[in-house]
Amino acid sequence: MMSASRISTQNNLGWIIVSGFILVVIGVFSYFTPSLSGLIGGCLWGILIILPSFGHRKVDQLIAQQRFDQASTVASLISWLHPLDGWREQPKLLHALDLSQRGERASAIAILDRYQTATTPTGRSAIVNLYQMDARWEELLMWIQDSLSEAMLQKDFDMLKYYLRVLGETGDLNGMLQAWERYERSLEKIPNLRTRNLVRMYVLAFCGQTEHVARLFNGPLANYSNTIKLFWLATVDQAAGELIIAHEQFLSIADSSDVRIRNAVARRLSTPVVVAHTILTEKSEEILSKICTEIEYETKHNSKLSIKPRHEIGTYSIISLNLLVFALEVKLGGSTNLNNLYRLGALVPQEVVAGSWWRLLTAAFLHFGFLHLLLNMLGLYFFGRLVEFVLKMPRFLLLYFTSAIGSMLAVTYMSVLGYSQSNFVVGASGCVMGLVGGFTAILLHDWRRKKTRLAARSLRGMLTVIVVQVIFDLTTPHISFVGHTSGLIVGFVMGMILKTF
Repeated sequence: MMSASRISTQNNLGWIIVSGFILVVIGVFSYFTPSLSGLIGGCLWGILIILPSFGHRKVDQLIAQQRFDQASTVASLISWLHPLDGWREQPKLLHALDLSQRGERASAIAILDRYQTATTPTGRSAIVNLYQMDARWEELLMWIQDSLSEAMLQKDFDMLKYYLRVLGETGDLNGMLQAWERYERSLEKIPNLRTRNLVRMYVLAFCGQTEHVARLFNGPLANYSNTIKLFWLATVDQAAGELIIAHEQFLSIADSSDVRIRNAVARRLSTPVVVAHTILTEKSEEILSKICTEIEYETKHNSKLSIKPRHEIGTYSIISLNLLVFALEVKLGGSTNLNNLYRLGALVPQEVVAGSWWRLLTAAFLHFGFLHLLLNMLGLYFFGRLVEFVLKMPRFLLLYFTSAIGSMLAVTYMSVLGYSQSNFVVGASGCVMGLVGGFTAILLHDWRRKKTRLAARSLRGMLTVIVVQVIFDLTTPHISFVGHTSGLIVGFVMGMILKTF
């Protein structure tokens, strides 16, 4: 079964404009009302950046499961928060896919016809879906070759994905592998991990690599529906020469309620079978072997750094403790009451130097308002699970509490020496940055040992997160730059030590 073409957003213009808008608002409020700038900036960041990011990922998951009606609803909500980069059009295109799925072909075509043009990502997606609806792969190949330049294919990841697939669908396996090699650098830049693995799956399926396709569907592509998995597992069996098994698998989904699945199965059963090993050249075999070798390592690597690791007892325990302490703050006088926070253990450098060393730890569990708590707990949730999964709970806890005490200690002494104006500090931000530093150390350690593209990409991603955080710290008042930076450094050093020994 085919996966839907979604709106291409790789130019990120909308995200750049929104981020610039937030920085401008923070700058304006910093000048006129400094006390509110951090709160306003945090709220805008959450509403215009974090929520759309979550929504975007949810839409991607729903598309993978072919639940286009629900994906259209979520996309409609996102479009009000993030109207650029094609989000205004995406709900309509997803609605067209839902209509096509239910057999309302004329209504779907009427919607897609309104958008089709080769000059915009939205228009190109509409055209692809028109051809894909009836499995007209030969016609789609001719359109791509006639309408899209080499430069456009290198920049439009969705079109590159479909170009590789359409070569496989039309039986040009050697051409598909040559295109893979020609566009490999562009493929590495695809920002969506699922899309990168989906392209690999296409290539491996048409080349009869049964084991590797099954591995992808058990790992990075596990969210796809069982019907789609069965369709592609039958496809790879067919390409491997297991014709009887493939035929039975196709027949098992031939009466699906999804019209697009029925059309795709009908094409598989009616077109001549191309058994991969009978036509692949020696050069193609070399390219395929390289893909298989890389995916073997990356699948293994992703199993260690899974985005959904299990049994993160330490992470959830610390989150729970922070929530309990916040409830205590509210009960005893309020989370924004400075006197209340002081009594509960906020970091005051002079008090620490005078002997109240316990504040180095207690301050890391106090938060100034719900937004402060929410942002730190989101960071802890994302990075804590990853670090705990790699290091296991005892070492994770050691990293977390070392970052907590280390960052607070750095704030204390920098303040005493006159290099910092942070005279009253609360929050787990230093701990979260410690996790960021620790995870960066883990990725660096792995990259130095194996020099894989996955480790290099992940490492670049973490460095980007760090740079963005530093810029945010420097432009937002009432943020402890010293606390964040020292937590990052302590976490990085501890991560290198714990990963090495």
